Amino acid sequence: MSQKYLIPLITVFLLFLVAYTGVEGAGLRRFFGYFIPYLAIVAFLAGFIYKVLEWASSAVPFRVPTTCGQQKSMPWIKQNSIDNPDTSTGVFLRMVLEIFLFRSLFRNTKAAFNKNASNRISYSLEIFLWAGALAFHYALLVTLLRHFRFFTSPVPFPIQFLETIDGILEVGLPGLMLSGVVLLAASLFLLARRLFDRKVVYISQASDYFPLFLIIGIAVTGIAMRYFTKMDIAGVKTLTMGIVTFNWVVPEGVGGLFYAHLFLVCVLLAYFPLSKLMHMGGVFLSPTRNMANNTRAKRHVNPWNYDVDTHTYEQYEDHFRDKMIEAGLPVDKKE
Repeated sequence: MSQKYLIPLITVFLLFLVAYTGVEGAGLRRFFGYFIPYLAIVAFLAGFIYKVLEWASSAVPFRVPTTCGQQKSMPWIKQNSIDNPDTSTGVFLRMVLEIFLFRSLFRNTKAAFNKNASNRISYSLEIFLWAGALAFHYALLVTLLRHFRFFTSPVPFPIQFLETIDGILEVGLPGLMLSGVVLLAASLFLLARRLFDRKVVYISQASDYFPLFLIIGIAVTGIAMRYFTKMDIAGVKTLTMGIVTFNWVVPEGVGGLFYAHLFLVCVLLAYFPLSKLMHMGGVFLSPTRNMANNTRAKRHVNPWNYDVDTHTYEQYEDHFRDKMIEAGLPVDKKE
């Protein structure tokens, strides 16, 4: 087995055991229930803000948007105003489609040898990758929003409505939540792609597998608590409200599985600013996405360029006029 994914898998399993045995064996409920969540929140906020400020202060003197369509040029040439925008409105539409629909990923292609055509390279759309990524992100978002019911009292109506839509199938008791199942399925799909696609395996590192295993562990423990074990929901609500209100009440009926689930969430939260997951904030500050491609309409000069003594054509001609006339080259002035 490759160490690139074996070490992250073992690490996540050990993290689960640390929290589970720490609660069930050592009784560290207050430590894993309050201290670790506060530490994770501070690490997440500090790291996220630091990264965003660092990116925001990075110099971008030139227009460097990544484009896929025709740039605005001649009046008779049709411009692609979304893929190659030259206005702020076009950039806004492009960003909206990118953030909510992953438009660039939808346009992504994969190359493969076509054995039926003398091993010629053929290209095809990565529709399954786009669908899997879209399902993963929206399922994760819905799951996150739905869990706000544990941190609010009374539960806001939008959260109640979202939970109703999420459980609209009304299957089983307790009712099946689509977001949890889709999140686990999409995570396993993305993991399988990194395990079995040779091109993706080649470029994958341990840092790519670790957050995937964390999310899978969070999804598995969450599903296990909801459908397969008896969990004191009132006790969980007491603990989570204690985190929000700083009223550190430690309920007795909450078992180690919940604390292990919470600990994995905290590890993911603290690890977030250090990982590629920070593309959540970085997409808004990416100059390849958030800039208008108006280089043909406006000249962009690097503000850090030092002054350079220029040699104009008039000066050039004054210096070489006699030689230019002798060589028969046209000049603006004869003398």
